[in-house]
Amino acid sequence: MTDDHLPGPGFRTLILAAGRGRRLGGGDAQMPKVLLEFGGETLLARHLRLLAAVGADRVSIVVGYRGAAIAAELERIGWRDRVDLIENLEWRQGSVVSLDRGASILDGEAPVVLMDGDVIYDHRLLQRLLGGRHPGTLLLDREIEPGDEPVKICVAGGQRIVDFAKRPAVASEWHGESVGFFCFAPALARRLGEAVRAVVQAGDTMTEYEEPIRALIRADTDGTLFGFEDVTGLPWTEIDFMEDVAKANALLPSLAA
Repeated sequence: MTDDHLPGPGFRTLILAAGRGRRLGGGDAQMPKVLLEFGGETLLARHLRLLAAVGADRVSIVVGYRGAAIAAELERIGWRDRVDLIENLEWRQGSVVSLDRGASILDGEAPVVLMDGDVIYDHRLLQRLLGGRHPGTLLLDREIEPGDEPVKICVAGGQRIVDFAKRPAVASEWHGESVGFFCFAPALARRLGEAVRAVVQAGDTMTEYEEPIRALIRADTDGTLFGFEDVTGLPWTEIDFMEDVAKANALLPSLAA
């Protein structure tokens, strides 16, 4: 982000945590992924602890599958009065619906931090995110697994992001993996809210939330709006599969916080 938009105590945080995590198995007994425990702490509690350390006050979380269990965890850890829960009853649809439900957070005059809820990470990733130099900041890891599963940040012309997708359609010089954390200056956050609403109003409700971000990136032809912070070497992992749970547990000793 630019210096004019560096987040201070007034930045808003929106965490997407509505899905079931079906690829972890467990059927209807599966807990929401943000309630997975690592080192005796849920992902949710860890998110909130690390966000508080960088100045977050109120946090909004989009919930859907077993949202009551998330509310109960907030009570247990003493955060219920500091978190706004936004319900997405259509959580079986694409994640763009969750972002649409939380789009009012994007409409204000404060910077917005947008986060996937199913990530465990070193606290320095948040510091890098908040210290970004562009109105729209993404986190990029050059150590990317091959295949279609990772969401790719595609770079050309030095440091310009030219595409953002699991299956990129634009030629690039190199790419890295998106962590799933973003920071938007107020004006760009409002534009994202408009783009998200347009997708949902068009009936494209099976779309993932990355698509409207991608559209804004591809429209940024001079590279003045979006940029990335390179977090290669800092420990983190998204948790989609059981092997990711094992990876997260293995990462615990290397996490600085």
